[in-house]
Amino acid sequence: MRIGIDARFYGPRTGGGGLGRYVAELVTHLQSVDKLNSYVIFLRKANFHECIITNHNFSKRLVDVPWYTLAEQIVMRREVAAAGVDLMHYPHWNVPIFSRVPFVVTIHDLILLEDADSAHATTRNPFIHGIKQIGHRLALEHAVYRSRQIIAVSEFTKASLLRHYRVESQKITVIHNGVTSPLDGSRVSLRDLGVYEPYFLYVGNAYPHKNLAFMLEAFARFHHRHPAMQVVLAGKRDIFSQQLELEARELGIPSDSIRFVDLPTDEEIAALYSHANLFIYPSRIEGFGIPPLEALSHGTPVASSKAASMPEILGDDVRYFDPDDEEELMKIMNEAAEDRAVTDSMRQKGKRRAEGYHWETTAKKTLELYAAAKKLH
Repeated sequence: MRIGIDARFYGPRTGGGGLGRYVAELVTHLQSVDKLNSYVIFLRKANFHECIITNHNFSKRLVDVPWYTLAEQIVMRREVAAAGVDLMHYPHWNVPIFSRVPFVVTIHDLILLEDADSAHATTRNPFIHGIKQIGHRLALEHAVYRSRQIIAVSEFTKASLLRHYRVESQKITVIHNGVTSPLDGSRVSLRDLGVYEPYFLYVGNAYPHKNLAFMLEAFARFHHRHPAMQVVLAGKRDIFSQQLELEARELGIPSDSIRFVDLPTDEEIAALYSHANLFIYPSRIEGFGIPPLEALSHGTPVASSKAASMPEILGDDVRYFDPDDEEELMKIMNEAAEDRAVTDSMRQKGKRRAEGYHWETTAKKTLELYAAAKKLH
């Protein structure tokens, strides 16, 4: 079978956060577990050379068009047809509507439908944004109904799909993401990043559903009692993180007590995880949540929102808080700052949890799904 993978999101620095990580790890591990099928990996200029081919059955194809655009609908359809693949895997719902090539799709979450603040967050003209939103919903509906099989990254996402769409449960297979093995960040200087210990950490994008304004409000109150503590937000700098910077200023958080680290490397992220007193994940909706698992793999204590998929993925090995309750989060912050015994216990339990998620397992289960989808012809 000749399989195509839309890998234009490849890598967290190009594709952004968890989706970019998912695509990169899936392509990497499929090369190890599948020696039978051939693959065409569709990439953009920004990540074409970042994707390393180690299996002679894999080839790369340059398709440098942005996602969520009209060009994507036209060019991807043409390029997929020209590549002569038997089956496509789209790792997100932005599937070319008029493509006739059979496909499977990964749905990470339904934020587009379930979180109005994120769905309507934009820097565009409201009218243009409204038109794009209609297009996005049509593309999502097409991806759900016309796909041969759907991969959901959690039981939470599967339940969301069944709640919003009339699809058979057996069409949706839950395949969890993995966790990358911890890297050595010992050569990274936190001082060069503008980070000092002790600090709380968040890694990821700053979209509204991530609920970071709430975290900063809790930190601002906590900071009056613990002025030595810093809060670090690592991820792509954009209009959303710039807005958070303004909000932090309005909350009275001193400029040297909050640090935004733009597009950190994997080694820099490893160093940030390893030295953090606490990793905080306040998201209101999350299909899976790779960063808190990465933090756990580095032995970092984690405090997470109890919303969406987080209890399913993180189990009993983290501290939970209501994403609207500042007092709950502040209590956990105080414990992390003042009680070494609590954080030491959290470190050991968390590592064991993270060890249960492997990208190789993700790749093997995905490969099984490809075979099942092909039989549905």
